[in-house]
Amino acid sequence: MRHYDTVKRILVTGGAGFLGTHLCERLLKEGHDVLCVDNFYTGSKRNIAHLLDNPMFEIMRHDVTFPLYVEVDEIYNLACPAAPIHYQFDPVATTKVSVHGAINMLGLAKRVKAKILQASTSEVYGDPDIHPQPESYWGNVNPIGPRSCYDEGKRCAETLCYDYHRQHNLRIKVARIFNTYGPYMHVNDGRVVSNFIVQALRGEDITIYGDGSQTRSFCYCDDLIEGFIRLMNTSDDVTGPMNLGNPGEFTIKELAEIILEMVGSKSKLVFMPLPSDDPRQRKPDISFAKEKLDWAPQISLREGLMKTIDYFRNYLKENL
Repeated sequence: MRHYDTVKRILVTGGAGFLGTHLCERLLKEGHDVLCVDNFYTGSKRNIAHLLDNPMFEIMRHDVTFPLYVEVDEIYNLACPAAPIHYQFDPVATTKVSVHGAINMLGLAKRVKAKILQASTSEVYGDPDIHPQPESYWGNVNPIGPRSCYDEGKRCAETLCYDYHRQHNLRIKVARIFNTYGPYMHVNDGRVVSNFIVQALRGEDITIYGDGSQTRSFCYCDDLIEGFIRLMNTSDDVTGPMNLGNPGEFTIKELAEIILEMVGSKSKLVFMPLPSDDPRQRKPDISFAKEKLDWAPQISLREGLMKTIDYFRNYLKENL
């Protein structure tokens, strides 16, 4: 680990993606030297264009399935397509980025003695039998289904983190992210919040898979990034895994109706068959995060949706 100055050099993999961009912005605001690594599979140069003039920001095109040789103090490993439409497009690549990517980033952290935060997911719980989901729940995951490349890839990445921690005394943090939304989401990522907002703004039918009774908990990106920073800054004995999400629970149909009302759209709800292995319910138990981080989401669904709607409204105007 470098000790010659007080400014941290921080690597963010997947740094040009949705959450990666917000994290880079936050770390720069705190005065850190940020290395953003992305292969631009789902990340976008447009997301981080406004950061390029900052002398403390550096962008590198790189695929984390290959080793990376840099000197850093901390690593946030966010590299992985997170939307089903993207991670199912090339499921072998998704598994590779989750597993090989974790091996390479953990190997880098071991070599330079850096602290590493692994971005995991609520999908490790699969279609849960316990509600809400605590970190102690081992999950109900189909290991051979169409979502398995992501679900099992992330579960394996968690395994690797803890094996490196036990075998090499590596300083690790594992964050399990529940549905997060906000500006910089990919306009075509197929995730429910961006899908509904874009369809409503365009006056297209709102596509709901299933009968809309399945539930999700939606966490605004700023709240999640705050959780990331606090988790990274905890003492070494706090490794996680830790749920980070908003325990407010809404049905998919409720979300669609709220967005239609906020946009003022006349779009109609259209119901389609439910995809295989789609979870019936999702809600984080965040007691652990409250205890260890003094963290809980501060931004309500409507407040976060308004900011996200404004982002997509401007994006669509600029990209007609």
